[in-house]
Formats: sequence, structure tokens, C-alpha cells
Amino acid sequence: MNICIVEDNEALLENLRLLLDGEQEMTILGHFKDAEEMVRAGVWKKTDILLVDLELPGMQGIDLIRHAHAKNKNTRIIVYTIHEERSMILDAIKAGACGYLLKGARPSQLITALHDIYEGGAPMSPSIARAVLAELQSQTPPDPNAKRAPTLTQRERAILRLLEQGLSGKEIADRLSIAISTVQTHVKNIYRKLQAKDRIEAVRKGRFQNLI
Repeated sequence: MNICIVEDNEALLENLRLLLDGEQEMTILGHFKDAEEMVRAGVWKKTDILLVDLELPGMQGIDLIRHAHAKNKNTRIIVYTIHEERSMILDAIKAGACGYLLKGARPSQLITALHDIYEGGAPMSPSIARAVLAELQSQTPPDPNAKRAPTLTQRERAILRLLEQGLSGKEIADRLSIAISTVQTHVKNIYRKLQAKDRIEAVRKGRFQNLI
């Protein structure tokens, strides 16, 4: 497997090169200290695996992942970073990464992860996998067997869209040229019909039912 490494810490970059180059089935196609250097090298077609940090000087890792994925969709991209914020994990996955390993993993874990991703797997550090699962669970739609909410009127749908945009009751009233008491009545009806307890839940259910 041909591997490219992008890591701005030169000592770590060299350690990774030495570690992986010593593996019989691995060839280090290139090791770069920033994303721009890899872009200039133009080795996309030959790269089986891209091992990339997220925090880089200049072009960031997310942008490089997106660029690499566009250049060669067969390239397997694994993030190797200290960052475990859920937003960064999701951004990396959406950009095209199919593996996410935290720095500090044992060398054997990194090697196993590279073999895994090469064979079609999606290796992740345990805490990363938990974060991804938590995100998916938080987006679980309402029970499809539950009673469907009544259809909203055109006015209610318009107000729901404005609620989605974060407008207050007064701002909605001004936007639609109606009384704020009328807005409040519509909002109560929206909550009742969608069986929602607040704005966030109403918007979520409205999106699920394609009402907004």
C-alpha cells in the first residue's frame, strides 16, 4: 500500500516515516510538512492511504481531505490528530475521511488501523466512535409508527420557517405584518400539531416531515 503522510511536527513526521517504512507491505510515497507541499507533489493517483493531521499551517487538514477526495475517491483517508471535538470529527468525515485516530495511540494500533482502512474498514479511536454514535443517536427521527402530525397551514409553515431562522415573535410579526398575539397563537398551534415542547423540537420535527 502506498501511503502519504501530512504532519507539520517534523519530529513526529520523521518518526511516522521510519515506523511505517519498516513495514513490509507499506511504502511511503511521500511525507509532507504541510498540505500545500502535498498538493504540489501531485501524487493523488498513486496514493492508497492519506494519513493527515487536521491542524496544519496554511491549508487546513479538512480542506486537504476534501481536495484529496475530489482528486481520487479511491484514496483512503485517515485523520491522525489530537482533536476530538465532535464538530471537527464530523467535518472530517463529511469531507471524505473514513478513519479517525487520536495521537497517542500505540504504534501497533496505527499499523493495524492502516491495514484496516486499506481493506475497506473505518478505524476509529474508541472515544471518536462514541462521539459519532452519539451524534447519530441525537439525530434519530421520531418513531415512524407514531401518529402523524396534522398538516400545517401555509401560514403556520411560513412561521415555522422563520422560527428555524431564529427570529423572535416580534420579528416574525413585523416580517409578516401581523399582530404578535396572532404569531403566538400560530406558534401554539404549531407546537400542538407537531407535539413539540419548544422551538427546537418543532423545527426538528418540521424538517423530518418536510414541512420546512
